[in-house]
Amino acid sequence: MLDTGELRERFQQHYGIHPHVIVRAPGRVNLIGEHTDYNDGFVFPVAIDRATCVAARPRTDRIVRVMAADLHDEDLFSIDQIERSNRAWHNYIRGVVLALRTAGHTLSGADMLIASDVPRGAGLSSSAALEVAVGYTFQVLNRLNILGEELALLAQGAENTFVGVQCGIMDQLIAVFGRADHALLIDCRDLTYRAVPLPPSVAVVVCDSHIARTLAASAYNQRRQECDAAVRALQQWYPGIRALRDVSEDQLAAHQHELPEPLRSRARHVVSENRRALQGAAALEAGDVATFGRLMNESHASLRDDYQVSLPDIDFLVTTAQSLAGCYGSRLTGAGFGGCTVSLVERSNVETFRHDLAQAYHDATGRTATIYVCRASDGVGRVMDNARPQE
Repeated sequence: MLDTGELRERFQQHYGIHPHVIVRAPGRVNLIGEHTDYNDGFVFPVAIDRATCVAARPRTDRIVRVMAADLHDEDLFSIDQIERSNRAWHNYIRGVVLALRTAGHTLSGADMLIASDVPRGAGLSSSAALEVAVGYTFQVLNRLNILGEELALLAQGAENTFVGVQCGIMDQLIAVFGRADHALLIDCRDLTYRAVPLPPSVAVVVCDSHIARTLAASAYNQRRQECDAAVRALQQWYPGIRALRDVSEDQLAAHQHELPEPLRSRARHVVSENRRALQGAAALEAGDVATFGRLMNESHASLRDDYQVSLPDIDFLVTTAQSLAGCYGSRLTGAGFGGCTVSLVERSNVETFRHDLAQAYHDATGRTATIYVCRASDGVGRVMDNARPQE
């Protein structure tokens, strides 16, 4: 957990004055429903107890100054002239500020210091945590009336159009609306959601493979294009469909042999994954952890075989986890091609599970995995206001 008192002091050391506010936005792990969000489908993520924090004060001019404490790097730009930077992290912040300005919100400049304990490049949505934290910071400093859905959409739009990653809406929504001790079943078409309590007897265990997701961005955009192509092909039989969300498994089965590969496999994953997300949420609501775990396992097989976004070492992590005592289910989480797995584990078995999984992975690959036992946390909010901790 980030120490907001330390962040307050670091801001004072850098800018010579204490911050006016400190905002926190969480990372996330998706329990089930992968690559369905940009197909207008269903996802089932939790906000985790790792977050990005922004300490900030308003300025009287239109200049934004940013210090990234973890990177020991800075950015400076004018709200009136926002251009892309050759430093990747700059663009997440600049893109959000430009999105706010373009939406018609009146902004003043700000001094900001950013710190995060969400691992970068691990598939735990460090980018959305940053975007939402920055957007909410400007909302607070400028006393803007922005609904949570609008904040999430502005953040997503910044990543789509300014950063250039065609992400869906899941990551930003869970960063805004996350609820402690709950997962959210989110309908990515109309942005409605319902909170589902997580059974207290199980833990969400995330394993970072430390395999850099070098193919994730390009392959992600390619998968989106393939899904769009599958929709166009299926529209000759079902002209009313707008996305793979609208296709039933029976409809796909009726025409799957007329779809060329890889469109057939991509569609089969998305259509079946939407069903798994809905069934999984219903299972947890009924306290049926075993069924939820089985659906997680089926999800990974689909991601591996039909969506082809796994890697052999990720498959090893998943199959090893599935074989360990107390593990109900395990799967790849995030865009794929490296990153993290997520497992649902009986709390009494967690420490043995962590040890045995890390040992097996090291013996097989020579790499050291980082394993987090995550607590579902609340979404974006203030943790310090006018330099005083929130009660």
